[in-house]
Amino acid sequence: MTANQQEQQPQEPTETRDVTRRKVVVAGAGAVAAMGLGGAMAADAFAGEQRGESGSGGRAPVPEECYLLTSETMEGPYYIDADKLRRDVTEDREGIPLLLRLKVIDSETCRPIRNAAVDIWHCDAVGVYSGYEDVGNGDGGPAPTGEPPTGPPPSEPPTGPPPSGGPSGPPPGGGHQEPTDDTRYLRGTWRTDRQGFVTFKTVFPGWYTGRCVHIHTKVHVNGEWTEAGYEGGNTCHTGQFFFDEESVLASTVVEPYASNTAERTTLDEDFLYDDSGAQGGLLKLRYDQREITRGVRASLTVGVDPEATNEGTGMPPRPSTSASPSASAS
Repeated sequence: MTANQQEQQPQEPTETRDVTRRKVVVAGAGAVAAMGLGGAMAADAFAGEQRGESGSGGRAPVPEECYLLTSETMEGPYYIDADKLRRDVTEDREGIPLLLRLKVIDSETCRPIRNAAVDIWHCDAVGVYSGYEDVGNGDGGPAPTGEPPTGPPPSEPPTGPPPSGGPSGPPPGGGHQEPTDDTRYLRGTWRTDRQGFVTFKTVFPGWYTGRCVHIHTKVHVNGEWTEAGYEGGNTCHTGQFFFDEESVLASTVVEPYASNTAERTTLDEDFLYDDSGAQGGLLKLRYDQREITRGVRASLTVGVDPEATNEGTGMPPRPSTSASPSASAS
């Protein structure tokens, strides 16, 4: 089955298989039937993606602006190169519905990049990553429950080196850790359409000690979609998407986020966000400020160098912010 034939199929398969990056197992179909944030929200966005619209429903496309390269960041310890080929990554995770719509373009020519494979992964509302539930809340501590600890403290102090994902953060370059379990919620891979758009349905991420609220991403290009999936090519971008403080504060007062007792790092305090707005991965958000639980739309144009290789295994330099676009321009 060719890639074009896959895109014409109207519905997502009933069973989504595990896939790998260099050989993404196609689960028998391409386009996913639109599923919404409360119904119509995502349906409108998926329809807009197919029409190539850059704004909300009904607006005519606007000329694409040139963007600087989106900032590279480290991969982090919790990337799994065996994800799911899907746009809805929610599974059973509770949280504020989030529709993430990205546009991938060549930062030099400003042309959209079609058929790129885009990965996203992030923690749930209480800071836990799928595949690493034994690690607990992302910094290596137990998953927060809102309840105080019970029982006497340990009689002996801990011995040996601290865990690599402890309160001081992951090791330089991300220090990849092997998965502890087979869960894969809030992880997924999908391809960009002919206008460079890709849309994911997920939930608003939570937080853990040492990091602000964020979503990880990788963009793979120059490969080939075959009957077996996506093969070859190079990882041209490894980055993270960030949320403004106002939206995060709005999430903290509703469950299950309110049960997350981990100390929260703000956007300004985060050691990876480079303060460059959209260039640095700051998402443009739309939601009802009176009731964020109705759902959030997030969007960003991601400028990449399709000939580069950025695996995210080292700590990238913090770029100058003097000429970067604002978050509202994405």
